Amino acid sequence: MDLRHISFRLLEVFMSVVKTGSISETARRLHLTQPTVSLQIKRLQEAVGEPLLLIQQQKLHVTDAGLELFKICQQVFGHFEDYQDFLTELNGGSRGRCKIAMVNTAQYILPKLLGPYSNLHPHVELPLEIGNRAEVLDRFERGEDDIYVFSHPPSLEHAQAARFLHNPLEFIVPLNHPLAHVKAVKLTDLMQYRFLLRENGSATRMLFESELQSRGLVLSDSVQMASNEAIRVAVASGMGIAVLSRHVLATDDTSFKILNVTNAHLASHWYFVMRTDRHISHAARNFLKFAQQHVEQYLD
Repeated sequence: MDLRHISFRLLEVFMSVVKTGSISETARRLHLTQPTVSLQIKRLQEAVGEPLLLIQQQKLHVTDAGLELFKICQQVFGHFEDYQDFLTELNGGSRGRCKIAMVNTAQYILPKLLGPYSNLHPHVELPLEIGNRAEVLDRFERGEDDIYVFSHPPSLEHAQAARFLHNPLEFIVPLNHPLAHVKAVKLTDLMQYRFLLRENGSATRMLFESELQSRGLVLSDSVQMASNEAIRVAVASGMGIAVLSRHVLATDDTSFKILNVTNAHLASHWYFVMRTDRHISHAARNFLKFAQQHVEQYLD
C-alpha cells in the first residue's frame, strides 16, 4: 500500500460510497460528478493494492479489504472530530456531536433526558435515529452512532451495555373487554383472546413469548403491527389486547384498561450500548455522565 497516494478526500469519498451504497448518491452529497467519484475510488484501490468495492448483479458490494478500511476510516475521522471538539473546548466553547440510535419504544423516555441536556449544552448536536430492533442492530454493526438504546442489548463481544432504567410491561385491553373490570386475572385467562404484537425481534415480544414458552402456553390468535402507537390505538378500538412497555402508556390515557395480571410481572431494563472497538465523541461521553447523574430526576 502506497500511503503517499491516499488523501483524506479519497477516504471521505470511499466512506460515503460505503454508507450510501451508491456512486450517484455520493456524487450528489459531496457535490461531485459521478465520473469523479468513480475515479477517486479507482485511485484509492490502486493505492491500497486490493479491490475495495465490487459490482455484482447491479449492486455495490464491499470486499473484506474495503470493510476493514471503512472501520479504520471511522476511527481516524472520529479522532479528528474529537480533536476539533478539543480545540473548541480550549476556546471556551461547549460543542460537538452525540449521535444516538434508539429502538422505537425508547422515543417515549429518552427525550426526557435529551431536553434538559440540550438546554444545558445548546451547542451540542444531537442527531437521533429511531427504528425497530433489527434496524438499530444494523446501525450498531456498521458503527454509525456513538450510543444505542435497547431494552434487550445485543450479546456481542464488542458491545458494552449500561443499564439505566427499569422497563415494566403492562397488559392492556379495550374498555368494553370482558376482563376490563375483573380485579385480578391470570396469564392463562388471556390466551383465548387475540393479541396485537410487534414484529419478530422486538424486545417486548421476545420477553412475552419467552414467558409463554416457559409456561407451555400458546396464543390462540395474534396480529402483528409495526408500532407501539398502532397497537395502542388498535386496542382502544377493540381489535385485541396487548402487552406494552409502561413508558408507552400515557398516565392520562383513558381509552384502554390496564389489567392486574397477578402471576405475570414482566419487565426488562433500558440500556445504553456502546461499541468497545469504536471511539465515541466527547459529547457522547458527557451525555452519558449527565444521564447517570440525572436519570432519577427526569425519568422517575
